[in-house]
Amino acid sequence: MTLQEKLTAAGVRLVSYRGAETAASFGDNDGEFRVLFEGAGLFDLSWQSKLVLSGEDRVRWLNGMVTNNIRDLALNHGNYSFVLNAQGRNLGDLVAYNRGDYLLATTDHEQAPKLKELFDRYIIMDDVEVEDISDKLASIGIAGPKAEETLRAAGIDVTALAPGEVTDPVWQGAGLSVGRSVLPNMDSYEIWSTAENLDRVWDALVAAGAKPVGSEALELYRIARGVPRYGIDLRERDLPQETGQQHVLNFAKGCYVGQEIVERIRSRGNVHRTFVGFDVQGGVPAANDKVVVDDKQVGEITSAARVPFPSREKTLALGYIRREFAEPGTEVMIGEAPAVVSALPFTTDRR
Repeated sequence: MTLQEKLTAAGVRLVSYRGAETAASFGDNDGEFRVLFEGAGLFDLSWQSKLVLSGEDRVRWLNGMVTNNIRDLALNHGNYSFVLNAQGRNLGDLVAYNRGDYLLATTDHEQAPKLKELFDRYIIMDDVEVEDISDKLASIGIAGPKAEETLRAAGIDVTALAPGEVTDPVWQGAGLSVGRSVLPNMDSYEIWSTAENLDRVWDALVAAGAKPVGSEALELYRIARGVPRYGIDLRERDLPQETGQQHVLNFAKGCYVGQEIVERIRSRGNVHRTFVGFDVQGGVPAANDKVVVDDKQVGEITSAARVPFPSREKTLALGYIRREFAEPGTEVMIGEAPAVVSALPFTTDRR
């Protein structure tokens, strides 16, 4: 039985999330969030698509398509990148891994068709092939401060794994790939294998103490950790430096699509707005709600939620604000609710 079949048979509510059907909740969103915050939360990653890039020119070619340095990736290491158009606008994001004979790129399922079509269009005389292997390689994830010890208790040792690194253990006769997240503020692990193998791994991790969590709790956790999501917080109209994700930009890698705009922004100084958090004293704002100072619009909200921290609930939001108002502690208004600009990730100690 595959994990999806197991969830369906158990009556778990499935919803569309990032382009795929996955568990919305296992019945207790608040408890599932707290597991991610304090323990080890186990989740379905069926919304993750995987593209394999093969051919002699794969490294040079992908290095010219994304914002980060693919050329110098060590074996079995990956990094996070944006894919830009010639005007420097963000067409998508992905994580690319050097797997020796091929590159593996992971992205949200809802982005994969667009990115594959874009990649195919840019392959002219290059020896590069792009294949979507999402139906062959399934994924689950585990996150939280006890994720590493829970994996170890289940017989999967990730003690020496660096952020962005992948290892390929054999577990109970099954071949797995285990990767540690490259994203700042989101220390988690991904496990890739066949769907049948991952069903067994899921059961072993639950037996070792992991608690299943759904996409609704994952969204709360993402917002609390200040991690932007493409299509919601990262949009085509946002310039890379506006997003605050400086780890996606490498200024020594050579030419890539959109580089001229990125370099021009760097040489001329800061952009006019930036991505920040907001600690809101009121109801949950809606996407596109305006951020106001002295009756003047200075920003907008992209994500928001009521987050059930163990100490107390807080209303948190992510969005953009003009740089002159971006200092943490700056007081703003979002609709009728007062709010305070916050550094990311959010902390829980402010009263």
